[in-house]
Amino acid sequence: MADFDSVLERSINIHGHLCPGQILGVKMAMFGMEQIGLPVPDAGERERRLIVYVEMDRCATDAIQSVTGCSLGHRTMKFYDYGKMAATFVNLETGKAARIIAREDSREKAKKIFPERADPYEAQMQAYKIMGNEELFDIMPVRVDIPPEDMPGRPLKRIACSRCGEYVQDVRDVCRDGHVLCKACDNESYYVKIEET
Repeated sequence: MADFDSVLERSINIHGHLCPGQILGVKMAMFGMEQIGLPVPDAGERERRLIVYVEMDRCATDAIQSVTGCSLGHRTMKFYDYGKMAATFVNLETGKAARIIAREDSREKAKKIFPERADPYEAQMQAYKIMGNEELFDIMPVRVDIPPEDMPGRPLKRIACSRCGEYVQDVRDVCRDGHVLCKACDNESYYVKIEET
């Protein structure tokens, strides 16, 4: 079984620094995997029976990736921008899933554990290292119905957008008035194309 200190060190090396989010993310990932009956993989490995849904684009997400080996590129990490310090861990073999949510009151508890620390982040880091999972997290048993197009593996379908000609894969296309469109051409673009003069 992986020990917290070595897994945290692995995460720090990948993320680039130690912060409260790294500590929470490492503990969250280890706890989530425990809840669904999967072991923490060795450094450089990934647990192939796992998909993780992360709800934040913060330091904790890097920690979760470093612990589990899940990533967007392997299609084993899914990102939902809910702005919440939470992640759902799904065992693909058993279907068991658990959503782990960071408790907001853990910040106040950290200040009480280390009141002499002037820097609240330093207090959080030191406290989070010694606080138990029940003090840091809430557990929500959940069911996640993963559609085939979201599973790891090769694309199920590739099709050209009838407007821009770019290819869309993994059933991310939209059919509008009998035309196949990519989401950008269906007015869901995050960018604005600049016309060349």
